Amino acid sequence: MNTIKSTVFLCLAFISIVLVMFVISVLRVPQLSIEEMRSKGVFILPTPRDIAPFELKDHTGAVFDRSSLEGKWSFVFFGFVNCPDICPTTMAVLGTVDRQLQTNDPESASQFQGILVSVDPQRDSLAQLASYATAFSPRFLGVTGGREDLVELTTQVNVAFAKVPLAQLTQGSSAAGPVAADAYTVDHTGNIVIVNPRGHYHGFIKLPHDAETIRLTFQTLAAQF
Repeated sequence: MNTIKSTVFLCLAFISIVLVMFVISVLRVPQLSIEEMRSKGVFILPTPRDIAPFELKDHTGAVFDRSSLEGKWSFVFFGFVNCPDICPTTMAVLGTVDRQLQTNDPESASQFQGILVSVDPQRDSLAQLASYATAFSPRFLGVTGGREDLVELTTQVNVAFAKVPLAQLTQGSSAAGPVAADAYTVDHTGNIVIVNPRGHYHGFIKLPHDAETIRLTFQTLAAQF
């Protein structure tokens, strides 16, 4: 009788262990290796870089500085409100990631921060940034500042931007029509910059951007940090 009880107990224990391992495997968030990240256009710095002091303003009017990047994983895109394609597309992808995390991984969602830094301070007011950034997620921040203040940040995270007169782009085109002398666009780097919870420049994601890659990158980094 004791032998039978022992056998039953061992069988039940084995089944319990198998079930626990199955549940863990189902719930475990898939993680990307460095090689897999690189193949998807995600580049992680061998040693994260400290970011020197800078000061901008977020869309609420609050100071946005180095401390604003601490405590969360920040996925930062540098663009502008009047950007016709890459900016709304990228911010929409980040918005999708944010919604997916809030639905499927709410615990880690609180550690994800989407930020649009406007490199067109001449036209992008804080009110416009508030409307624009939060349209993709109410948790997102719109940020800007003077050109020199922006350069203090962008040069540290390998982002470039330049004001380009539209007349220069349409020169020689008969279909362009008249262009105002002061009309311009802004040429800028299309990378998403990754800043870790210590406020250090951790890496970047090249174009094209897709939600699954960004979500898995965030979850991998958050789990390993």
